[in-house]
Amino acid sequence: MEQLSVKKATRGRASKVDLLPPNIKTQLAMMLRDKQFSQQEILQEINDLIADCGLPESMQLSRTGLNRYASRMEKFGAKIRQSREIAEVWAKQLGETPQTDIGKLLMEAVKTMAFELTLNVDETGIKDPKFLNQLALISQRIEQAQSTNYERERKIRKEVLEQAAKAVEEAGKQSGMAIADVEKMMRAVYGIGD
Repeated sequence: MEQLSVKKATRGRASKVDLLPPNIKTQLAMMLRDKQFSQQEILQEINDLIADCGLPESMQLSRTGLNRYASRMEKFGAKIRQSREIAEVWAKQLGETPQTDIGKLLMEAVKTMAFELTLNVDETGIKDPKFLNQLALISQRIEQAQSTNYERERKIRKEVLEQAAKAVEEAGKQSGMAIADVEKMMRAVYGIGD
C-alpha cells in the first residue's frame, strides 16, 4: 500500500525538459526532428545551452532523461503522422470539399466515442459526476459546432449564388441580350422555374 502512495505522489511531476526555458526546448525539438544529430550531440548542445543561460548544473539533462523525452516525442510525432495520413486518405475519398467533410467526420467520431463511453459507464466503472458533466459539455459543443458549420455553409452557398446571378446579369447586359432572357438565366441560377 505504501508503494502506491509513493507512485501517486510523483505522478505528474515535471521533467527537467519540461522545466527548460522555451528557447532551449524549441532547439531540442528541432534537433530531435532533424535526424542528422545523434542523441549524444543533442545532449551536448542542449547542456551547453543550459550552461550558457546560467541555469544551475542540476538542470543539465542526462542521457536517460533525453532518451525518455525523445521516445515520448517520437510516439507523439507518430500519432500526428498517423492522423495526417488518415486525414489525407479521407480527404482523397471525400473529394473537393475535404475540410468541411473532415470536420463532419471528426464530429461524428467524437459523438460516437462519447456515445460509446456513455453506454459503457457501467462496464468501465466511471460514475464520476465530473466525467458525466464533461460528456454533456462535449455533446453540447459538438451540436453547436455542427450548427455553426451548417450556418456557414448556407451563407457561403447564398453568396456564391448571388455572385453567379450578378455575373450572369452583367454578362447578359454587356452582350446585349434581351432583359427577359437575362432574367430567365438568373432564375436558372437561383433554381427558380418559369
